[in-house]
Amino acid sequence: QVQLVESGGGLVQAGGSLRLSCAVSGSAFSITYMGWHRQVPGKQRELVAGITSGGTTNYADSVKGRFTISRDNAKNTVYLQMNGLKPEDTAVYYCKAVFVLIPTKWGQGAQVTVSS
Repeated sequence: QVQLVESGGGLVQAGGSLRLSCAVSGSAFSITYMGWHRQVPGKQRELVAGITSGGTTNYADSVKGRFTISRDNAKNTVYLQMNGLKPEDTAVYYCKAVFVLIPTKWGQGAQVTVSS
């Protein structure tokens, strides 16, 4: 069974940093794309950052210059380094993995809370 296990969320003061990790296990199929999305109550889930297997990245305008996504293909793990955190970054962050031949999978979510 494919699982995405997230870690690294927590509470931080504005201006601080956190690093999220998401490890994928249980799949023999290649992962073409991995990303991070976030959601606050009452709003739609939104893309934060994504990265292809070749290393091409994309970011939401709101996090450009502050967040960095990276991945270790050998470990099927994606990371999100978040610097200069703002209270508006407070959300549940979800990892997403797009596979060849099987449906897209999501992690369970990691709470990130930024206090002012």
